[in-house]
Amino acid sequence: MSLAEVGIGYGTVPWVWMTLLPGSRAGVSLVPLRDLLTILADRGSVTLTGQVAGNLLVFAALGFFAPLRFAALASVPRILALAAGCSVLVEAGQYVLRLDRVSSVDDVLLNAAGAGLAALASRRCASGGSRHRRSAPWLPTPRTDR
Repeated sequence: MSLAEVGIGYGTVPWVWMTLLPGSRAGVSLVPLRDLLTILADRGSVTLTGQVAGNLLVFAALGFFAPLRFAALASVPRILALAAGCSVLVEAGQYVLRLDRVSSVDDVLLNAAGAGLAALASRRCASGGSRHRRSAPWLPTPRTDR
């Protein structure tokens, strides 16, 4: 098992598990930004900041490590699609399992954005932090001067 696989598992599963724990209010929010604005109005900016940060982290490990492990996922649009699909499944699970949580399109958008940002960070790490593009920017170039 590779470090990337461990990172995907240990970095994603606890966050997803936390989102599937029972909550304190039920509902569905399908209008973008409505849920976030409601949180801001009802509970303030500190709660909103925690909500945004938490949702950005849910699939961040998946976004960071999946491109390093799976060549087919070596593009930000593919990571965005994967994270959005996984997030839709989590939100649908919250609704179907009646967990007294708000199933929100805002969560899907933030989860996907977090994975996309992490994918960009892993691209930068895999390329050694340089700004130029190589033929395979997601994978480190093997050293041949040994």
